[in-house]
Formats: sequence, C-alpha cells, structure tokens
Amino acid sequence: MNRQAPNHARVIPLRPTAARPGPARPAAPPGPAPAPAPSAPAPAGREPLWRDLVGDVLRRERLAQERTLKDVAEAARISMPYLSEVERGRKEASSEVLAAAAQALGLGLGDLLARAHGELVRVTGRQLGASRGRPGSSHDGLCLAA
Repeated sequence: MNRQAPNHARVIPLRPTAARPGPARPAAPPGPAPAPAPSAPAPAGREPLWRDLVGDVLRRERLAQERTLKDVAEAARISMPYLSEVERGRKEASSEVLAAAAQALGLGLGDLLARAHGELVRVTGRQLGASRGRPGSSHDGLCLAA
C-alpha cells in the first residue's frame, strides 16, 4: 500500500538534481502562446533549405511556361495562397502536394526533386560524391526523410 497523503503527486526527477537549471519559472498566464521570434537570415555559407530550393524550381518552371499561379493551383487542386507560400519557401509541402504541383506543370515528382537537387549542387558549389569530411565516400542519388 502507498502511504502518501491523498492529493499529493509523487515527483520523479528526469535529471539528477545537480543538473537541474535554476529556480522554476512561474507558469505562463492562460491565453494564446506568444508568437516565436522571427528567425534570423541564414549566415553566409550555410546550405539553403530544401523548401526554398523546391519552391524556386516550381516558380521558375511555372514562369517558363508563362502560366499563372491561379492556373497551376487549379490544375493541381491546391489553394492558390498555399501554392504561393510553397513557391516562396514559406511552407514545407507534403509529398502529395509537391507531386500534384509537379504534375500540373507537366513534371514528375522525380523530375522536380532532381531539379531541386541540381539547384542545391549549383548553389553550394558541391559535386555529387563530395561528402563532408569522408574521403572516398561517394553517393549517387538523393535521399529525403521526413
């Protein structure tokens, strides 16, 4: 039988007491959480985000075909504001959305990803097979994980 007083929770620390940070902060008042601070621009030399690369490829292809955002969004059956956000790199689109946008532009998903990969290589100045700090390591392909 447990001999704890009723209405008292037993606390099991997840970290040793010596590793705990300073005093506990007071609970936040009820209501909406504050918006996160905007992220700073990426420092020079940092690799671009995948969503930026894919968005650039989608926008470039759409403009090359002289099609409007509305036309492509309707063909892809996604909202025009959402497609605009994807093109600007503001949204991390699902594979279904990317496939639909690519198909609306006459591309396969593999074509879109290959073009984004080519853009990544171009922007970073790296060649395939030039793996970070691993001499002799060669990769011939692209792998995405979510």
